[in-house]
Amino acid sequence: MQDVEFLVVGCGPAGGTAAREAARAGVETLVLERDPSVGVKRVCAAGLRPGFWREFDLPRSIIHCDPPTISLHGVTGRRFDFKTVGEAHTTTREELDGTIASLARAEGAQIATSSLYRGYRSDGDRTIVEYADLSSGERKLVRARSVLLAQGSSARLDAASPLAYQDWTAGLITCYQYRVYLERPAIETAYQTLEMHYYMTKGGRNVIGWMFPKRDHLSIGLGIAGKLSGRELRAELDAFLPTVGARLFPGIGYTIREEGNLLYGGAPRPTISDGNVMVAGTAAGLVDATTGEGIHEAAMSGRIAAAAVADAKRGTTRGAGRHYEAVLKSIFYGRLRHRHKLMTFLERRPVRFDVLFEQLAGSPRFATMLQRDRNDFSLGEWAFLYAQAALFSIRALRA
Repeated sequence: MQDVEFLVVGCGPAGGTAAREAARAGVETLVLERDPSVGVKRVCAAGLRPGFWREFDLPRSIIHCDPPTISLHGVTGRRFDFKTVGEAHTTTREELDGTIASLARAEGAQIATSSLYRGYRSDGDRTIVEYADLSSGERKLVRARSVLLAQGSSARLDAASPLAYQDWTAGLITCYQYRVYLERPAIETAYQTLEMHYYMTKGGRNVIGWMFPKRDHLSIGLGIAGKLSGRELRAELDAFLPTVGARLFPGIGYTIREEGNLLYGGAPRPTISDGNVMVAGTAAGLVDATTGEGIHEAAMSGRIAAAAVADAKRGTTRGAGRHYEAVLKSIFYGRLRHRHKLMTFLERRPVRFDVLFEQLAGSPRFATMLQRDRNDFSLGEWAFLYAQAALFSIRALRA
């Protein structure tokens, strides 16, 4: 039985950030990562908020492109461009997760790869975690004072656990992505824009598609709610790809690398702490259902967890889990729950996407506010937001 102060399951943006910042604060930290290398098998457009690398003290070199424009495409074919939110960033999850993991190791965190989480149980004021060492085939145990579960959308929590969420599977989205490697560069616009497409399949299913530029390729993919076969997803992506290629790289040859996985687009997990066991990132459902964005929320949840664990070690808080849950919910849950309800409302009548995009285009302040977390809004900003929401509701119901 290995003993540590802080055990982290998963080394994505949530787990890696938590490990790095906890180790920096002097907390003995161990990370269990199921894959043999950090950052592989992550299907993700890997778009980052403006200034993300600076906010989390990451090297600027991980950024591939800085597109100044976000382009939203509605179901009617209309396009709406936005330049008011600041330059976004693109990277890959291999670089992002791998870099954060390297920095965590440099701070003293231990990262055990090929380690598959199996479950946890209480042991007095400690928690025992069982995992499988995929290299040796052995089952192993770790006892920790605090535990952070950050396994992403693959999180499977025991139905008997207080952390279980019966609606979790309803929020899962099947995603498929091509990394498109062009024989020569696409038109310049392709590297200046993040594209999001909202449309419907011939069978009437709602789709979110994307095109994000990278240093040496374009990430072009889509997500559809529910579980679909690889054949169905590939067929849908094969139909979507030419519509992007005709605009951005007409007549240019290319090769592709295929990636598929499940992501999450439902409401946040209602309970994210059980004693000193905490859930972070996508495993906690911290994803904006309207865009699929979750990297910023994941990294912030890791930071909050690390601070809670460090405070518990210093004795300035009685329990890391309870403090973590209270802080995280105060920052994110209002916005994320609203976004989930909004996405459900839009998908019932997809023409409403165009109504929303038109209103955002006509009110740059509204578009900018929607990118922010609500815990720091002033009373005037709240009033403006509610007025815009009421206006949208009237317009959307008439659509």
